[in-house]
Amino acid sequence: MSPKTAEHMTSHQAHHAVDGVMVHPSDGEAWKRFNSVHPHFSAESRNVRLGLCTDGFNPFGSFAAPYSCWPVILTVYNLPPGMCMRRLMNNKKRLMNSFAK
Repeated sequence: MSPKTAEHMTSHQAHHAVDGVMVHPSDGEAWKRFNSVHPHFSAESRNVRLGLCTDGFNPFGSFAAPYSCWPVILTVYNLPPGMCMRRLMNNKKRLMNSFAK
């Protein structure tokens, strides 16, 4: 990991939540529940928290075709939202555009 990125890996701990507004996944109930269930992991703020999601689609537009694509998106939740989500969306758009050509 680059030293420039490593500086941001503890931003979720320094983040101050605003009541009723979810700005970062650390504001959510699932994050707080994970912290209470796994106190050894949550004690070190540099431990990497990942989100994994997939979204299947058929690149040829026909459900009868035997081909489908399942892009896998991995998000590092330790980073500030502006760093991880912006790159994720740009990469997803690039991926979708490559299938459109």
